[in-house]
Amino acid sequence: MTRPRIALLGRFAEHTSATRYAAVVSARALLESLWLAGAEPITLLPADGPDGMDWATRLTGIDGVLLAGGADIDPRLYGETDIHPEVYDVDALQDEADISLATYCLDRAIPTLAVCRGLHVVNVARGGTLVQHMDAHHRHVVHDVVVTGDMPGFVAGPITVSCYHHQCIDRLGEGLEVIGRAEDGTIEALAIKSPGWAFAVQWHPEDTARDDPRQLQLLQALVAASR
Repeated sequence: MTRPRIALLGRFAEHTSATRYAAVVSARALLESLWLAGAEPITLLPADGPDGMDWATRLTGIDGVLLAGGADIDPRLYGETDIHPEVYDVDALQDEADISLATYCLDRAIPTLAVCRGLHVVNVARGGTLVQHMDAHHRHVVHDVVVTGDMPGFVAGPITVSCYHHQCIDRLGEGLEVIGRAEDGTIEALAIKSPGWAFAVQWHPEDTARDDPRQLQLLQALVAASR
């Protein structure tokens, strides 16, 4: 069976051992997990200008989109003027490309799964705001999330997830439904109002997809929707 082509916007990296210069990368674990779930993952270059944001052309032959994790969004994009010193690696082109892609996909029923930063991107694109730096420790943390709504691969109740984030949703954006929270109340999962299949998680399913069937099933649900 032909693998659905799932697009990810690459992330800018200043240094990698395999390239002599700055690079555009996707996390290997995420690509391998998508492959394991039955997808053909495709990394796209974040590019500016009319051609760079011409998603109707650039997504030709693409069946679904994963909005991946990454660095922080510029707080000015959600109305903040004071920038917390823990905000890191802000990139204007990355922000513009991510928000533009998310808006396009969610408006046009392209199956979309948002992960970590991707959840933040969706929330900001829908008019929401973020906590720039959390007091609670959610970096390199495996903890329980209580799922309270309909989410592919999961039933209501606690699940164990792998998190790496220092920001979280503050004001919820339009058309977003909270369907999962950490025990401290942090929003960890969203159903996204869209003509198509669309969900967001604050955790990283790729961290444990090889060992936790539920995490793999979430990625498989994206693949199934993309068929």
